[in-house]
Amino acid sequence: MPRHPNRLRIPAALLAAVGLALPAAARAEGKPLPPPASDVMPPVELTVEMRDGHPVCQPAELRLPADTNVALNVVSRADQPVTITMPGQFENGRVLHADGDLVHVASEKGYTVKREGRGQLRLRTVAAGEKTFACTGANSRSNPFEGKVILTPPSG
Repeated sequence: MPRHPNRLRIPAALLAAVGLALPAAARAEGKPLPPPASDVMPPVELTVEMRDGHPVCQPAELRLPADTNVALNVVSRADQPVTITMPGQFENGRVLHADGDLVHVASEKGYTVKREGRGQLRLRTVAAGEKTFACTGANSRSNPFEGKVILTPPSG
């Protein structure tokens, strides 16, 4: 009498083929980033607070070194979840690590910080230039805060 009569038997050759295919598929999802322009990982803080029922992110003009690994510390004093978006920054494997009260948005375009939450995003910044970033409250989507990200060539 078999020990597990309802157990599905999968041939060993099929398991081996699937095992070999998975690492290749994982590597195909994204290319590794080139080395950063600088070995320094400067910490930067972005705070979120509420004003007149809408989230406001500070600093409104966020200065970051381009093509560099950065530790973005997010601190929210908002009474609602707030999503932070920056064009191209949270896409294509540029997020090296995220922890704390941060949740990745399914579209890969942003991160949501929980109500009165805090966390850290370690990022590889995009190329030099100016972009708009936004902070959008879960309860005030019609009026997002917009700031500016200024990415400058790193000094070292």
